[in-house]
Amino acid sequence: MSGKLLLSTACIRNENGSLSARPLYPSMPSYPKSTSFSSDEEKCMEGLEAKALFSVTGMTCSACAASVEKAVKRLPGIKEAAVDALNHRSLVVFCPAFVNQEYGVRALLGKCKFCRLVKNGDSRQKMFDGDRKTRFIYEMQEEEIREAIEDAGFQATLIREDSRNGNRHLICRILINNLNCISCSITLQYYLSSLHGVAQATLPPSTHHLQVHYDPRLVDCAQILQVVHDTGFEGVLLTTGEERCTVHLHLDGLPDHTLIGKSLGALQGVEEVTFDAELSKLSISYEPDLVGPRDFIKTIESFEDVKVSIFSGKGGREADREIEIKAYYTSFLWSLFFTLPVFLTSMVLMYVPGVNRVLEGKIVNMLTVGTVVRWALTTPVQFIIGRRFYVGAYKALKRGAANMDVLIALGTNAAYFYSVYSAIRSASSDDFESTDFFETSAMLISFILLGKYLEVVAKGKTSEAIEKLMDLSPETATLMTAEGEEEEIDSRLVQKNDVLKIVPGAKVACDGVIVWGRSHVSESMITGESRPVAKGKGDAVIGGTLNANGVLHVRATKVGSESALAQIVRLVESAQLARAPVQKFADLISKFFVPLVIVASISTWFGWFWAGKLKGYPESWIPGSMDGFELALEFGISVMVIACPCALGLATPTAVMVGTGVGASQGVLIKGGHALENTHKVNCIVFDKTGTLTIGAPVVVNANLLKDINIQEFTSLAAAVEVNSEHPLAKAIVEYAKKCWQQDNEEESSCPIWPEACDFEAITGQGVKAVVRGRQVLIGNKSLMLDHSVDITTDVEEKLKEAEGLAQSGILISFDRQVHGILLVSDPLKPGAREAISILKSMKISSIIMTGDNLGTANAIAKEVGIDVVFAQAKPQDKAQKVKELQAAGNVVAMVGDGINDSPALVAADVGVAIGAGTDIAIEAADVVLMKSNLEDVITAIDLSRKTFWRIRLNYIWALGYNTLGIPLAAGALFPWTRFRLPPWLAGAAMAASSVSVVCSSLLLKNYKRPKVLDALAMRQTPNL
Repeated sequence: MSGKLLLSTACIRNENGSLSARPLYPSMPSYPKSTSFSSDEEKCMEGLEAKALFSVTGMTCSACAASVEKAVKRLPGIKEAAVDALNHRSLVVFCPAFVNQEYGVRALLGKCKFCRLVKNGDSRQKMFDGDRKTRFIYEMQEEEIREAIEDAGFQATLIREDSRNGNRHLICRILINNLNCISCSITLQYYLSSLHGVAQATLPPSTHHLQVHYDPRLVDCAQILQVVHDTGFEGVLLTTGEERCTVHLHLDGLPDHTLIGKSLGALQGVEEVTFDAELSKLSISYEPDLVGPRDFIKTIESFEDVKVSIFSGKGGREADREIEIKAYYTSFLWSLFFTLPVFLTSMVLMYVPGVNRVLEGKIVNMLTVGTVVRWALTTPVQFIIGRRFYVGAYKALKRGAANMDVLIALGTNAAYFYSVYSAIRSASSDDFESTDFFETSAMLISFILLGKYLEVVAKGKTSEAIEKLMDLSPETATLMTAEGEEEEIDSRLVQKNDVLKIVPGAKVACDGVIVWGRSHVSESMITGESRPVAKGKGDAVIGGTLNANGVLHVRATKVGSESALAQIVRLVESAQLARAPVQKFADLISKFFVPLVIVASISTWFGWFWAGKLKGYPESWIPGSMDGFELALEFGISVMVIACPCALGLATPTAVMVGTGVGASQGVLIKGGHALENTHKVNCIVFDKTGTLTIGAPVVVNANLLKDINIQEFTSLAAAVEVNSEHPLAKAIVEYAKKCWQQDNEEESSCPIWPEACDFEAITGQGVKAVVRGRQVLIGNKSLMLDHSVDITTDVEEKLKEAEGLAQSGILISFDRQVHGILLVSDPLKPGAREAISILKSMKISSIIMTGDNLGTANAIAKEVGIDVVFAQAKPQDKAQKVKELQAAGNVVAMVGDGINDSPALVAADVGVAIGAGTDIAIEAADVVLMKSNLEDVITAIDLSRKTFWRIRLNYIWALGYNTLGIPLAAGALFPWTRFRLPPWLAGAAMAASSVSVVCSSLLLKNYKRPKVLDALAMRQTPNL
């Protein structure tokens, strides 16, 4: 084994002896620090983890979310638990090796509810499972987590489609750059196959494309890349395997599920089949390169008496939200039905002549008709319609916490039961006139239900950005069949390599490449680019974009969950699960808020009651319909129901949700609250040069001939060599040679035919060489020339130095060991780069260039854009170290790069910004992903984060200010001077309004407009059409 490794490393060691790999955006997870771990725990922390996503119902505020998080984290093996109270979801990262032993014993003895379901044939049973033991362990742990959430007082349901997509194995593809022989291939396959969680590794030496089948619950792409690196190879991650598609079909009739499953499993590319008997839903996971949904439908329809269609059930979150909205709306209407008569009999009809006599009529002793009517109408409101508050309070107290439901239950119970006491006493007394608070109880519940309804509706609007993205895909697509006919199909039935016809005004059904036609396509809904983009044959298009004026034929390349649109939706959804650090402030307050309010309420009642008993205020202060006890009780209830911890809990997540959604609509993908918070603090930005400040596509701008040679002969000899290379500079030289040939052959329309090159060799870090027409041709840098004894004259040195001053690279070309000329290559600046740097300076943000290019070229670019600080000739690891040095100096650093060689610096920076992601958005190292290559989007990201955090601060000021002013007002602070008192029902209305107002404040972020100076910059960059 060691021999193989030594042979492999000998084959792939580069010129400077480095064995470092340059993976593309490796995953670098970080976990909370702990005191100590056992060996098993250390093994778990090394990466043996799984993720499960749960739908959690019953959460009403951040205190509920904190309770769920606390309950889950108590379990052994839990790494992290993120709870999203707004969307009623919880993402749990756990180590399967730490299944509770007692739970496992119950499972083996058949005492576990989950195991009984499996024995009895649960509807979620898998038809195909090659590793039942592993599957069982995972599902036991997930069931244990679900039970922990339910023990905390909430309902939890595992969402398999979102957590693992029902997958067991994924396939990642890695490009191996320095694979030189069959021994290298065998060595790498051997080491990867021995990695726990890797089922298979294949590496054909002819393609350099490594394909790894792995279990995402046991190993991830970062660990696979690390093994590639440790073995001595350079790997670039192409795909993570998450792009494997899942389609959901609805079956009608009485099909034989097992037989259908076996038939589908026999199809090449089908990896897993799951059937849900309750919904008659068949879920099929497959590789889109090999098979597609139309193949599945054809196979299923071959069975008799079976009808199949695309499953159209709404997603769990949207369905849950609709149910919640409908429940609050129905409860409010019923509450209003009973509360309105109570309000009229207590505050309106008592002043109407004739009616008041009926209401004041005595039934038993001093018990009046009005009191009995209000009692009868209030009781169903209190105990039937208001049951949700009792249940919520009970669950909260059961888990040792207190939430808004506790305050509502205490306040309404105090008003209701005092009124019952008053009514019973009046019925048994000849002289006691009752004063009831039935209207307080009923109106309080009605206003709170109205507020909750408005709050749920408003919270639903915070995720409209995701819903709009999901609605971008068209319902149908026009398929071009092999016979040349057109067929309209459901867009969800599109398969890879299908050719689709896109007419003017129609949406592109999926990601693809144009094979025929020209048009302009509006990509504003995906990238935020306002101008339609010209598209022609060979250009890529994104699913969900709008075709403007021409007919296009598009070959599908990415469908279903691997499309750019689906990846954006997943990224934004994940971002909204991530909590911002500033949320800890609200969580801290919420822990003590409700107990303090209860103490304040009791103290208010006690203070006013004893002040009245001790004659601390004149009796004239007491309203005529009350006594001192009732006045004190009203103040105490008002304090209890006006306090609102929900407003504090909603201040951050609603703003983060709207902010990330708005960013996605503008082509700026911000990965959660932590990234958003760090971005608004940035005061130093480090820019990579190539592909970030420059276009990243080198072009030959001039040729300096040093010998007596024709330009066409000079360039044709160079092109004959470089046509064998895939290097970007080689392509630029070939394109320049084509232009020179076309200028001398204007009448001929055919492409040039270059001379044949023999003995071609690419020399790493120097250039290329070959023999053309019997002449030895060298193309490269000074090092290449000196190694081959080519004389570098003073004239050549001066021209190279002059080129560096112009931000150009000089490529030397020699024939038969004599330099015949220099090709000057330039990578042009991106339009608007200078203006973008100037705007950043006005925002008090310093800019730095850090590049692997030479110092002369870097200084020339820096001078052109207006940057003063330059770090040149920096290797990837040097970039990360420099970022850390800037952080140590007190800067909050953002690193902006194209992501290929910048991933270490992107991870090291406070904010990693990947620019120009286009449709490749599966980026793990970056915190912010920019869909376009425009530098102004960096400014948009910073400005949006600042506006979002300004809104969060405003929400906190309002929530804290409301409680700070509202509680003293409800306690009667102004009563001695103004006789103003806040009735409990009005205090409840104010409490409900405070939560709604915070959500509405966050919704104002939907009106965000990027800085006007960027619009002016975009106008200047727009070409005249």
